[in-house]
Amino acid sequence: MFAFHLAFPIRDIEETRRFYVDVLGCREGRSTERWIDFDFFGNQISAHRSSEPRSTETSMVDGKAVPLHHFGAVLPRPVWDTLRERLEAAGATFLLEPQIRYPGKPSEQGTFFVLDPSGNGLEFKSFTNDSGMFAQVEAT
Repeated sequence: MFAFHLAFPIRDIEETRRFYVDVLGCREGRSTERWIDFDFFGNQISAHRSSEPRSTETSMVDGKAVPLHHFGAVLPRPVWDTLRERLEAAGATFLLEPQIRYPGKPSEQGTFFVLDPSGNGLEFKSFTNDSGMFAQVEAT
């Protein structure tokens, strides 16, 4: 198994715990008063308390402004659908509503963006065909 590790800044441990465990369904790992780890769809992410503000810069992707600084997961479509439903039920605000990007192209994918309580951009994708993950697309 190969997995990635990502450390990122947060404002508050408890609000982060509630979002990642209760809303996204991640399993909590180790924690201290300054950081907390989560099993993020098979990957280890570490949320560290920080007083530094998050960037609000965006980048244009397929004609839509998305957070320049973001991370996320590529999920099978049934898991993507379930997560979308969980977020909708929790009253999450989508920065980019669930949609199909690049329809009919090799890189066709379901995608949506949300912010965590600290303002970190999260993108969740589901490719129609697994081979589309690294397919070339026209930059927009």
